[in-house]
Amino acid sequence: MSRLYVFADEAGCFGFHRKGNASKYFIVCTVALQSCEIGHALTDLRRDMLWRKLPLGDGFHAAPDKQQVRDEVFDLICKHEFSVQATIMEKSKAQPQVRTTKDRFYKYGWYYHFLHGMKPVIKPYDELLVTAASVEHSKKKQGAFTSSVNDVVNQTISRSDWHTSFHPAATDPCLQVADYCTWAIQRKWEQSDTRSYDLIKDRISYEYDLWRHGTQHHY
Repeated sequence: MSRLYVFADEAGCFGFHRKGNASKYFIVCTVALQSCEIGHALTDLRRDMLWRKLPLGDGFHAAPDKQQVRDEVFDLICKHEFSVQATIMEKSKAQPQVRTTKDRFYKYGWYYHFLHGMKPVIKPYDELLVTAASVEHSKKKQGAFTSSVNDVVNQTISRSDWHTSFHPAATDPCLQVADYCTWAIQRKWEQSDTRSYDLIKDRISYEYDLWRHGTQHHY
């Protein structure tokens, strides 16, 4: 039996306005692995960095990590095999009925991500384990997102042997790989900064602007 491990993260906020620091895009991103060896390597790197007294938080997290830390993390993960899939949603093009609630908008992105981005990746495998980074701190709110993902996987994956789990990114080094890849893609789309994106672009099997043909902006 062959098993695929999928680790997922998101970038962007649920603010549908142009005020303050609201993101222009919401991005659903997955990293697909045949083995979790990359996670063991990241744990070893973290211990080495602690020995060298580099500034670290709770796990690797690309946005607040220092550039020296990011450089070493990207260098390490690019020595391992994985593929990246990303669905890009320009929030201002989302029709009002798509964004009536956070979890509805979240589910919409996940549905099209799995329907088009993940199906070819998952198809050769018998078993699927999807681990997603927690979105909300509240158990009740997280429960709505969890139900959305479970429903999406059930609708789009034609096999019975799959499992999903949701954890803070700091608890699993493979989720931190997803965090780094998501951040690199977000930097490209939000700020036209491709420094980190260029390091992983050969691993990206799917990068799709969901509403690229849309011309109407709703705010």
